[in-house]
Amino acid sequence: MSDIKKLTDIIVKHCNDRDWSKFHNPKDLAISLQLEASEVLEHFQWKSEQEIKEHIKKHKKEIGEELADTLYWILLISYYLKIDMEKAFLTKMKKNEKKYPVKKAKGKHLKYTHYLK
Repeated sequence: MSDIKKLTDIIVKHCNDRDWSKFHNPKDLAISLQLEASEVLEHFQWKSEQEIKEHIKKHKKEIGEELADTLYWILLISYYLKIDMEKAFLTKMKKNEKKYPVKKAKGKHLKYTHYLK
């Protein structure tokens, strides 16, 4: 059993124990994911590069908790939509390898469309 499957099983049990599945439609799950992702952003908003470095040192645990919250919703959405996240991730990385060839993209931050030229 993959680690992703184990984590998903933990989340599904957590929700089922609380009878929350009746609230879990794709729209509300996606909204919850976005809200949690916004909480990650709050840690960095309006901070300079130096302030960010200091904030990370002081609040790494809290940032990790917010990232865990986003993972929670990603895995729950994938469960309900029957998406194999491990497969989806690996497939997407293969696409990214083609979109961002090492010889063209190394050390650059350009959008993939730039490398099509």
